Amino acid sequence: MHSLQDIKAIGTIYSPYQTAAGTPIQSAYAGGAEGRVALDPAYERALDDIEGFERLWLIYWMDRVGPFRLKVIPYRDDREHGVFATRSPSRPNPIGMSVVRLLRREGSTLVVADIDVLDGTPLLDIKPYVPEFDAYPVSRAGWFDSAAVDRRRADGRFHDSHRE
Repeated sequence: MHSLQDIKAIGTIYSPYQTAAGTPIQSAYAGGAEGRVALDPAYERALDDIEGFERLWLIYWMDRVGPFRLKVIPYRDDREHGVFATRSPSRPNPIGMSVVRLLRREGSTLVVADIDVLDGTPLLDIKPYVPEFDAYPVSRAGWFDSAAVDRRRADGRFHDSHRE
């Protein structure tokens, strides 16, 4: 059995983004930006058979995000919403998830594209993206369906400026 104390980083995500401001707010807006996902070599065999997947979910710890907020004004709107109705990083547990394109595997490192994660972010897990389970393109998207702002890059509003 596992407990929350068992959570640990299994690697590090490297990207061209040093600060939140200017980082794509979702991987769909990353325009092919490349990065590397370097796993601890002890996990190299856990990557066996991953090469057949075009996309992967990266689960990570947002280690530079500011404090949790119940209500936020998300990047894609100009109105306040409950944090659980947004993709804001200001969460009770700063866990992030991104879908990236797998370009290739180099031992215990994955070279990926469409990265939208800050450089040096701790990696918690990797899961394969499976369109049959992970894509529901005709789903309702709440306030996002009528979002007032078409922002695609972060402006740093959710990050701890003195830590970037």
